[in-house]
Amino acid sequence: MTSAGAVADGDTDAGRGSLGALAVGALGVVYGDIGTSPLYTLKTALDWAGGATPAVAIGMLSLIIWTLLITTSFKYVAVVMRADNDGEGGILALMSLLGIKHGERVGIIAIGLLGAALLYGDGAITPAISVLSALEGLKDPAPEIAPYIVPLSAAILIGLFALQSQGSGRIGKLFGPIMAAWFVTIGLLGITGIAVHPGVLAALDPRYGIGYLFGHGLTGFVVLGAVFLCATGAEALYADMGHFGPRPIRTAWYSLVLPALLLNYAGQTALVVDGAVAPGTNPFFTLCPAALQLPLVGLATIATIIASQSIISGAFSMTRQAIQLGLCPRLHIVQTSAEGYGQIYVGFVNWMLMGLTLILTLGFRSSDNLAAAFGIAVSMTMLLTSLLMFVTMREVWGWNPLVSVALAGLFVIVDLSFVCANLMKVFDGGWFPLVVAALVFFLMMTWRHGREALMRKLERDTLPLANFIAQIRSKDRVPGTAVYLTSRVDVVPVPLLHNLKHNKVLHTRIVLLHVVTENIPRVAPQRRVEVTHLGGNFHAVVARYGFVEQPNVPRALEDCRAYQLNFDMMDTSFFVGRVTIVTRGRSRLTAIRWRLFEAMHRNALAATEFFRIPPNRVVELGGQVEL
Repeated sequence: MTSAGAVADGDTDAGRGSLGALAVGALGVVYGDIGTSPLYTLKTALDWAGGATPAVAIGMLSLIIWTLLITTSFKYVAVVMRADNDGEGGILALMSLLGIKHGERVGIIAIGLLGAALLYGDGAITPAISVLSALEGLKDPAPEIAPYIVPLSAAILIGLFALQSQGSGRIGKLFGPIMAAWFVTIGLLGITGIAVHPGVLAALDPRYGIGYLFGHGLTGFVVLGAVFLCATGAEALYADMGHFGPRPIRTAWYSLVLPALLLNYAGQTALVVDGAVAPGTNPFFTLCPAALQLPLVGLATIATIIASQSIISGAFSMTRQAIQLGLCPRLHIVQTSAEGYGQIYVGFVNWMLMGLTLILTLGFRSSDNLAAAFGIAVSMTMLLTSLLMFVTMREVWGWNPLVSVALAGLFVIVDLSFVCANLMKVFDGGWFPLVVAALVFFLMMTWRHGREALMRKLERDTLPLANFIAQIRSKDRVPGTAVYLTSRVDVVPVPLLHNLKHNKVLHTRIVLLHVVTENIPRVAPQRRVEVTHLGGNFHAVVARYGFVEQPNVPRALEDCRAYQLNFDMMDTSFFVGRVTIVTRGRSRLTAIRWRLFEAMHRNALAATEFFRIPPNRVVELGGQVEL
């Protein structure tokens, strides 16, 4: 772990490949969401403004330009991406960087959990609004298809989620080139629009945006929520940093993505100012010649599918991090590629997102209706990231207090403005991601508090290990090795006590195995295991993993050979406690939360499967715990 905070770009990119190849790869994985925002951002802003005079259009363009420059280019690409946790990014990685062990820093944990919960809401909205906005481009060249846009969108989304279990490795190599073609295309379309009315370039002057914002009262403030849609993918830049490193992401952003986006938004605005966009028409598709609109719709649809794929994969990765950090029950995780560690599939999350996405698609029925629900989740996540960044500047980077307050204060003011603007649309659809986020946050907090209470209860029912070893020295042993999974190696595991009490069995060699998740993404191989010989043929093994790694107990035991501790799997039995929780309503948690925790605990993936322990070598010992 790099306790000093930011790592040099060359270090974080090491071992990933050439800069050019990684930059192209980043186009597909990282920029899918923000890259498809021109499909709906300006149209939504004009609709919310209630009209499109030249002054209004140029004012909106100025706001979009400076949102991309301040929020995305400066805040995320230049500053936030420096806050890596051993190369990994995202709000959970940032939370881990600031330390969450032993229950301390409750405020930081709450901010991290709430930010993660909000991103699940975004994960449901992004596929719906992206695919709908692309297919709505068919209304002009093929108006007879209009009634079938919603069913067709639902069919595409069902197919997208149904294919997730197959992994994205095979088609992932095409993501970068396709998105490169997309950005080149929208950039060229933007240039053709600017040629019609070059005067729109005056929007580079921020006074046009400020003038519109403060000169149109409440309407100007509400439209700020629509303008924010151009930056909704900015959080993904940070979250996906671990896949590519900061340099390729920055290279792709500054060399292609940002110029293409600015050109396209300017081109759309130029047509609006020139009067070439009919009321209710999407200026994005108006940029394209009529003969090429159908191919553009096809390319836009593919680009939105890539954007959806990226957010779904991000939800899978975030879920694994949450499980490893003890913030979520164990779920079944499938590694879909032997080469790409980040290519995983979490079935429960996949089908949950599909259900939410279809509800949004069939319920809201258009990208215009969904726009009100889209920005609020991401804007709140960005605000929470800014708060954590202030702590990072002060505690991790050691910056001057005035500099930290000034920079983080700028981020907070900008983000808070977007949050307040989006809250104006909370009753028009913005409630949906808030409800999803509140539910996910409640579940995560319930799991974390319940798990801590359960661990405290189990530890009270045991005794110090040193005393136990001294007491049983004279007892007879049966041949073989017994491995007990335990949360502590200084006390006797409850399954060991049960085995001795009920089965009268004590194996010749007893190993206490404690699996630890560190607050870093990956643990170096030389630090994977730590072995302590306790005497009396008792041994303590601590296996360490990062929060993006999947534990593998048999492989960790093989590493114990360096400590003169060898294992024969045919002579080794793994003992795991299967706890049944009995709620009595005497806890600080409410009875409802206790019952919810009991249900999550009962349905969590078995530890043996999660830790990849051979099932034919496992012995489960049950017991009841009253909470």
